Amino acid sequence: MTRTDMPRDARAARGRKVLISGASIAGPALAFWLNRYGFAVTVVEKAGGPRDGGYPIDVRGTALEVVRRMGILPRLREAHIDLRRLTFLDGDGSMVASLEPHTVTGGVAGQDLEVRRGDLTRALHTAVRDDVEFLFDDSIDTLDQSGHGVDVTFRGGDTRTFDLVFGADGLHSRTRELLLGPEEQFHRYLGYCFAGFTMRNTFGLVNETTIWNTPGRAAALYALGDGDDVHAFLNFARREPPLDAFRDPEAQRDLVAAVFADAGWEIPGMLSALRAADDLFFDVVSQIRLPRWSSGRVALVGDAAYAPSFLTGQGSSLALVGAYMLAGSLAGQDHTTGFAAYEHGTREFVTLNQDQVAEGDATLFPTTARALEQRNDMLRELSSAVPSAERRPAHSALTLPEFTPMT
Repeated sequence: MTRTDMPRDARAARGRKVLISGASIAGPALAFWLNRYGFAVTVVEKAGGPRDGGYPIDVRGTALEVVRRMGILPRLREAHIDLRRLTFLDGDGSMVASLEPHTVTGGVAGQDLEVRRGDLTRALHTAVRDDVEFLFDDSIDTLDQSGHGVDVTFRGGDTRTFDLVFGADGLHSRTRELLLGPEEQFHRYLGYCFAGFTMRNTFGLVNETTIWNTPGRAAALYALGDGDDVHAFLNFARREPPLDAFRDPEAQRDLVAAVFADAGWEIPGMLSALRAADDLFFDVVSQIRLPRWSSGRVALVGDAAYAPSFLTGQGSSLALVGAYMLAGSLAGQDHTTGFAAYEHGTREFVTLNQDQVAEGDATLFPTTARALEQRNDMLRELSSAVPSAERRPAHSALTLPEFTPMT
């Protein structure tokens, strides 16, 4: 059943009516800023409520200024995960190097944030829930721009008209498909697949990550605090995406088990946990590269427009920055001018961050014995180096402009 969080009469007095599809990160952030600039905002989300849980995510560089301007930075600081150690192992389980995490990620200790995904989504929802309408348990079915606005038919059966529509519905965006066509033409496969799930923490890990590698294969155990569970990841290189496994969880389990069948260390136990996991998430490592981020009265933001892949660690940060730039570009301007300004002001920053990783060359997941040896040599050197106070230039490559809110 659809739930509405804001009375319709509270929205009626406001300006242009807009619909945002997606209530994870980009969606609520965009709703916050559009509301600030006088838009009447509705957010539709297929889940039954704000999404909780999920894996840890990073908020870095320019995105930190976005959350500061939103007023949620103190709350996120309280939720920050103090990951203390990142340990790399060889195929036989022997240690290659143990480092301070920011040495590898390019972040700055004491400044950049790592929080549980649910903590960020809750902070964003709380910041905007009293000012915009949320429709849960629903989603967009069709879009029609043939009139003077955008006629939207929802899966639940309702039909409404909006002045503008925004797709903030993730890597596999339905809005993008309706607007620009099938995902395949914009999907850039980076040569890896991964499975994520939770399992019992029988390893004594506390606030740390351990990564095991052989050429083309990696396993990671990620412990948040001293809890009973750890996040487990199994990642492997594959020339082509396994299309036949996408809609079949058992086929996904079989594929991962076959790839890691002869692996040592803790892999056998991880595979047993994979078989029993009720929270398995399987996908390919990929990016979305679009020639344009809007068409007519509909625009895309976050992963729907420019997913950078988790290998960059910048997905959430790009979503936050993109939402700020999109809303601000529309303040006091028509949508054609605003959408052009959004893309002009944001694309270079997005591309710079997407380019941090190329196909098959992820530092964490070398695909050849030679690349793994070189990576391990680099890690050993880093383990004896003094941590830098400088973050990667791409993370802070955009200085946020000041936009004028409605008074």
